[in-house]
Amino acid sequence: MTIANTPSAAATPHAGDTEGVQVAAITAGRSTRLPGWFLILWRNGKCRAGLLLLAGFVLVAVLAPVIAPYSPRADTFGLSQGPSGAHWLGTTARGEDVFSQVIHGTRTSLIVGVVAGTLSTLIAVAVGLTAGYLQGPVDEFLSFFINLGLVVPVLPLMITLAAYAPVKGLWLVIIVITVTGWAFGARVKRAQIATLRTRDYVTAAKFAGDSTPRIIAYEIAPNMISLIVVDFMGASLGAIGAEAGLSFLGLGDPHTTSWGTMLNQASMGGAMTTGQWAWLIAPGLALAFLVTSFSLVNFGVDALSNPHLRED
Repeated sequence: MTIANTPSAAATPHAGDTEGVQVAAITAGRSTRLPGWFLILWRNGKCRAGLLLLAGFVLVAVLAPVIAPYSPRADTFGLSQGPSGAHWLGTTARGEDVFSQVIHGTRTSLIVGVVAGTLSTLIAVAVGLTAGYLQGPVDEFLSFFINLGLVVPVLPLMITLAAYAPVKGLWLVIIVITVTGWAFGARVKRAQIATLRTRDYVTAAKFAGDSTPRIIAYEIAPNMISLIVVDFMGASLGAIGAEAGLSFLGLGDPHTTSWGTMLNQASMGGAMTTGQWAWLIAPGLALAFLVTSFSLVNFGVDALSNPHLRED
């Protein structure tokens, strides 16, 4: 006698139950799905390393008061001490803890990089898009200032502005960096928008009666997001390096702890002659790693606009 090989009702799920499981799985997948742009960045090995490194710096900057064992301005310790259990990187010539200063200097560098980079990018976007889209007399007028900003020596101008400004402070450094760092980004965006202004969707927006600011903001700017992000990363890099350079020359805010001021104090305090290599190397190494993190993230940002650079 042949027994039919029929599955039991307990082993076979109902059609409605199967559909419910599939719908639940799809819903769960959508809820945990990451944005496409983030996946492109994360799949790039160099960008992934840069994101992790940059996230570490951001975490240190946010938790600086918790991580640093002492106040960066506390000068009650021994003078020019070497690394020890109480002071991992030693102390300065004024009796300050070097490790605590490195931790707090992370916050200063990130603030300057983000704020000055954002301001420089906003100016470059506004000037570059306006000049490239309107053309004619407006383009000639704005291009004159763009070219002027490109040909003027940036470093001497920064030193002059920082040295003769009546008010010292971190905001002065940010303003000086912003004023001297927007021209190159504006030139690039002006050239890019000159090719986008003749596209069909821009022409359609003109016939639809959209105003010029709306066309620039909603039709052209979204197609330049990757270029704007790259410009922001470059402006932030330049701002971080410029702040460190100005502070190293003694033109920064003397009341703000930054890696540049640490290098200046290490040089003035004779760290090299007294063998305090940690005081001299630590801020420079931290600055190098922060700049490297921004540079590595740029590889992923380039992949957003160029599919040929994307990694599987």
